[in-house]
Amino acid sequence: MNQLVILMGAPAAGQSPVMQFLPLVAIIVVFYFFMIRPQMKKAKEQKKYIEALKKGDKILTIGGIYGKIADIKEDGTIIMEVEDGSKMKISKNAVSQDATSTLNQQ
Repeated sequence: MNQLVILMGAPAAGQSPVMQFLPLVAIIVVFYFFMIRPQMKKAKEQKKYIEALKKGDKILTIGGIYGKIADIKEDGTIIMEVEDGSKMKISKNAVSQDATSTLNQQ
């Protein structure tokens, strides 16, 4: 116990122990609002986008493959048609983003 008190250091004269932990609490709050919360919001939006996918949507996979959804299976997989007409079976979770604007430019 004495080692813990020595490692923590003695509080400055007139400073309460609560005031010593205030900077640590402030750092945790800043991390939450600037890092954790936006990441959770982005993950929620991505999940909503994946659930709203439908046949004919143009997508980009996390592997960088552009394609169009040919069919959506009940087991969470997608049949994706790529440029040359071939089809690939991918997981819904492998969809990164909407690629409508990118594919319409070509």
